[in-house]
Amino acid sequence: MKRILTLALLGMTLAGCGGRVDLMPAEGKSLPIKPKGAAETPSPDQLMTPDSQAQPERSDELLKRSEARREDKFDLPPPEAQR
Repeated sequence: MKRILTLALLGMTLAGCGGRVDLMPAEGKSLPIKPKGAAETPSPDQLMTPDSQAQPERSDELLKRSEARREDKFDLPPPEAQR
């Protein structure tokens, strides 16, 4: 039983590390058309790279010192529930 489980695990591991090839459109299909305003049609690698809105940078800046909040004239208490 242990041997079968080990062989199955080894087989799944080897199946997961297949060769990598460049991305190409499916047979009979073409790349998307050039976006309006772009100088050239983006390559498959450019299409697969997320832009900054899709993958924003993380801000790890720590608060260095406490600061009192300014008064907010729009920070109103909720209206009382009507009975």
